[in-house]
Amino acid sequence: MHLGFNLRGAWAIYTTELMRAFRTFFQSIFAPVLTTSLYFIVFGAAIGSRMSEVGGVSYGAFIIPGLLLLTLLGETTSNASFGIYMPRFTGTIYELLSAPVGVAETLIGFVGAAATKSLILAAIILVTASFFVDYQIAHPFYAVGFVLLVAAAFALFGFLLGIWADGFEKLQIVPMLILQPLTFLGGTFYSIDMLPDPWRQVALANPIVYLVNGLRWTFTGRSDVNIWMSFGLTLGFLIACVVAIALIFRTGWRLRD
Repeated sequence: MHLGFNLRGAWAIYTTELMRAFRTFFQSIFAPVLTTSLYFIVFGAAIGSRMSEVGGVSYGAFIIPGLLLLTLLGETTSNASFGIYMPRFTGTIYELLSAPVGVAETLIGFVGAAATKSLILAAIILVTASFFVDYQIAHPFYAVGFVLLVAAAFALFGFLLGIWADGFEKLQIVPMLILQPLTFLGGTFYSIDMLPDPWRQVALANPIVYLVNGLRWTFTGRSDVNIWMSFGLTLGFLIACVVAIALIFRTGWRLRD
């Protein structure tokens, strides 16, 4: 049992993981920004200029929160899962487990680095979006807070995914086959108020709807769902991931096998 907090250990893990993103700049930063820019060009500038306003804002400004979240969820989850999976794959996880670092230092290192990479990516995407779409952020303080909350929650989720996965292909199952489709169906390109019943009720069962609308409210001041439910569900998801990770480190599941 490690007593106290090992700041140097947490910082070492954090900087190592963060530098890995810059060593793979084209894959980690350039590719997601380029893909999101294409969405802005096609949907925001080209199609959006021929569509009427949605909820009092231009269509291009309306889809920015959804596109930002689409990139944020996928990249945060993938970065965190790959970060912890590689030590397991190479066997260096045993060096980490025997080092004088606890669960807190490990999470701050791996999860903090994944969240930081996603925040850098989000900032670049917002700057890039300004070249294609005219938008404003109605509640900048809440926007920063919500993005931080989402990045931390899905970095923790990715950390869990990296512990669960026993092969490289499983690392992509959740981001590609679950998160991405749910985000597209979660109101990224449309308001769920446009959907007729019972499809609107079906959409409300999609948890990503609450994330998209939470971020959209911080940008446009409007939402299809209760804002506090969006913040509450995201915070609850974060806490659940922390508890699950603490149990995994206590039992050694998938870490000492």
